[in-house]
Amino acid sequence: MSEESVEVENPPSTKPGKIGTEKLKILENIEVALSIEVGRTEMTIRDLLLLNEGSVIELDRLAGEPLDILVNGAIIAKGEVVMVGERYGVRFTDIVDPEERAESI
Repeated sequence: MSEESVEVENPPSTKPGKIGTEKLKILENIEVALSIEVGRTEMTIRDLLLLNEGSVIELDRLAGEPLDILVNGAIIAKGEVVMVGERYGVRFTDIVDPEERAESI
């Protein structure tokens, strides 16, 4: 009997996280919708139709509570309102774990 030599090709060596970084580079230029949610409420259509200038709607959130920061409707972080010159801005105060973010987006 003769022995045959079989070459086994080893996969290219990659450092942990390198594959994830390469995949992220492909996604970097995709635009997403980022929105900030102050709070929510439910109302009837009748109440909605009665709204006019000066109407006040009570939201489900307390004053000073963190705002929800959403990307394409999925919460990715919590934040607080800040002033940036003459404009409003949001400072991120708590970011959702990256794995949870990836699953929800």
